[in-house]
Amino acid sequence: MEYVGRVPAPPLDLFVDDIYCLTGVPRHRWMNVPPMPSAHLFIHLGGPVRLLDSDRSVPPAVFTDAWFMGVWTRRFLFEYPARVRLVGVHFKPWGMSPFVGIPANELRNRWVPVDAVWQRSVDRMRDRVGEAASPADTLRVVEEELRSRLTEPPWRGLDLVRHTGGRLETSHGAIPVGALADDAGVSGNHLAKLFKDHVGVTPKRVARIYRFARLIVSVDALRPVDWSELAHAAGYFDHAHFSREFKDFTGHTPTQYLALRRRFPAEPGAPQDNGPMPAD
Repeated sequence: MEYVGRVPAPPLDLFVDDIYCLTGVPRHRWMNVPPMPSAHLFIHLGGPVRLLDSDRSVPPAVFTDAWFMGVWTRRFLFEYPARVRLVGVHFKPWGMSPFVGIPANELRNRWVPVDAVWQRSVDRMRDRVGEAASPADTLRVVEEELRSRLTEPPWRGLDLVRHTGGRLETSHGAIPVGALADDAGVSGNHLAKLFKDHVGVTPKRVARIYRFARLIVSVDALRPVDWSELAHAAGYFDHAHFSREFKDFTGHTPTQYLALRRRFPAEPGAPQDNGPMPAD
């Protein structure tokens, strides 16, 4: 599949990592997605997409148009249609907050139809995206939509969350949460409440996800992998804890994951393959 993406212009870049188009025939229909440090908006112009939670008590979902996804703390699976035409937005963990107008913890580990958040907007958005002549035009249309939806400050507590979340991002989750709260001049409980409001999870959970993301994208399946070295570099100092978290987040042991990556290597220049892994 072809992936075309770009970072939006300020001020959207404070909240969005990238806007992208994904088109073509997928190599794998089912993908297994571990927790990653982002929230999402998807606009689909192809066939229906099916999503399965790793928590089997949660009913599967099927989307034919557009949906939001909050930050996920466990893995999920999704099924591509036979041919993909998808427009997506990777929000920073706190990035969806000034666009949706509802507490982020209501979107944690959830898929929500766009019309449930932006009422009567899906058809107009799909029409505009569908009429775009090129990926560049498509990205411009989505960027304009986001710009029109960005609320004006003040966003209560969001600047503090963005600042501390940015430090977790650049440190790959290595800064102790207590130090973040102390540096910000607030209590740990207050910082946790702000994160739940604007991210959906606590800063400790965000740090764990950033730490895991650093580990997973550093794996080079074409070379011998020293898991102890990678885990230590990512901030895991307890091997048993690392092994449990890796299995929880991917559904595989490190050895099983490496075998899967060697069997199905990621496409060069395809960022969507850096975290998700084939599940079929």
